[in-house]
Amino acid sequence: MSQSYFPRWRRVSGSEPGAVVQPDECLATPQNIAMGAQHVVAMFGSTILAPLLMGFDPNLAILMSGIGTLIFFVFVGGRVPSYLGSSFAFIGGVIAVTGYVGSGPNPNIGVALGAIIVCGLVYTLIGILVWVFNARTQGGAARLINQWMPPVVTGSIVAVIGLNLAPIAAKGAMGGGTFDSLMALMTVLCVGGIAVYTRGVAQRLLILVGLALACVLYWVFTNLMGYGTPINFAPVAAADWLGLPTFAAPVFQAHAMTVIVPVAIILVAENLGHIKAVSAMTGQDLDGYLGRAFVGDGVATMLSGSVGGTGVTTYAENIGVMAATRIYSTLVFAFAAVIAIFLGFSPKFGAVIQSIPGPVLGGMSIVVFGLIAIAGARIWVVNQVDFSDNRNLLVAAVTLILGAGNFSLQFGVVRLDGIGCATFGAILLYALLRGRGQNRA
Repeated sequence: MSQSYFPRWRRVSGSEPGAVVQPDECLATPQNIAMGAQHVVAMFGSTILAPLLMGFDPNLAILMSGIGTLIFFVFVGGRVPSYLGSSFAFIGGVIAVTGYVGSGPNPNIGVALGAIIVCGLVYTLIGILVWVFNARTQGGAARLINQWMPPVVTGSIVAVIGLNLAPIAAKGAMGGGTFDSLMALMTVLCVGGIAVYTRGVAQRLLILVGLALACVLYWVFTNLMGYGTPINFAPVAAADWLGLPTFAAPVFQAHAMTVIVPVAIILVAENLGHIKAVSAMTGQDLDGYLGRAFVGDGVATMLSGSVGGTGVTTYAENIGVMAATRIYSTLVFAFAAVIAIFLGFSPKFGAVIQSIPGPVLGGMSIVVFGLIAIAGARIWVVNQVDFSDNRNLLVAAVTLILGAGNFSLQFGVVRLDGIGCATFGAILLYALLRGRGQNRA
């Protein structure tokens, strides 16, 4: 009997201790809504922080995360549990091509949007190739990607994103003086305190809870005690409960494309890791959906960029929720997407987000960009990358310096900045050095 495109979700209770709900199973509607809301909360902190750091409209980012998740859901036939949120991999490139500094709307957002669309197109084309190749080789695409992008390469590329953004984080944290710098460091301590001294839901939502705590403390110091610039709540009171987010039109420039399009390689690595993680948790082989997952993510990124939203990617935060709850039902993510879409149409919600003080955002930048860099190192540790092998040692060393130093290359109108040079450099260097066996240091 042929398999239907979408699963025929089988209702289970999921209430027994330690019960596992598989992707093709579902809960009762009230439970689906509750679980969907939990996934929205899990992605919330990062999905709103990324657009704020790039000068995008957070309302639109939330809206497009919901629409993007539904697009992904359709392309994978409802068989891969995943939520798509704002990708941090785009931050360095967007800031580089737009010259964005500080807070508020990005005046050059169109230049970044055009490049994000092209990046999504390249990602989609990669997905189509993987889709076709997978169908002909029974999952051979995953093995081929692992061959060209082993952990030493993907770890180096991810680490470079955080290191390349380090000067921007430091500048944003210093703000307008000593008080702003101290408030940024206070934000770092808030996140650290939540990460270390809490448990359960608060610890899993450390970015969101830490951000809220830092804002409260900032309000005490400014609005009550008279230090620094107080938080202005007038725009929040004046905002409507329902309305459209701020849309923007893309502008296509070759220079911007050369900086941002290489992010497609990062998205491939992220999505591949997501598929592998979910496969391990559910005990199901999802490699056959790899190409379809890439295409879904790529199409969602193109659509988001075409209206003024950020590029999107599969979210590790939601993997954490699945690991904690052991509920992998894909139908839950459809409910989460609908909830996010409703939030995206609330200007009052957006006004609350826009009221976050600049020094607090600067402190969050230090934390988030640092976590990105450490995520790359974690890939090395988890996969036991052998740095006594000179090949691995050189690939990682050269990649980190190219990215952290923002090494650039110019070929006529085509320009590769730090992240782009580091990304292609890691892949090419590994390919050139892989011809021989291990060479010990």
